Amino acid sequence: MSIDLDSAWDLHPQVSVRPEPFGALLYHFGTRKLSFLKDRTLLAVVQSLADSPSVRAACVTAGVSDADLPKYARALDTLVISSMVIQRPVVEPPVAERAS
Repeated sequence: MSIDLDSAWDLHPQVSVRPEPFGALLYHFGTRKLSFLKDRTLLAVVQSLADSPSVRAACVTAGVSDADLPKYARALDTLVISSMVIQRPVVEPPVAERAS
C-alpha cells in the first residue's frame, strides 16, 4: 500500500513512541512489532500526523523539502505496512435534522 500524501493519517492508538538520540522506537502493543526511526525529522512527521489535515501537511510542518518528500513517503509506507500508522477515518458531517 502506498500512502496517500493528501489524506489524513494517525499513529495507531496501540503504538507507543519513545524518542531516542538517534530518532525513536515505536512499539505496537497489538502486534508486538518494534520499529526504529533513524531520523529525527521522520519522528517529527509521525508526531505531527494527528494534528495535520494530511501527510503532506505533516511533512511541511516537520520541515521536509519537496525534494525529500518521496524519501519520507517511502519511510511512511513501511510504517503503514507494519500498522504503526493508519489512515484516519473520514468523518461525514451530521445530516441536519428536518424541522416538522
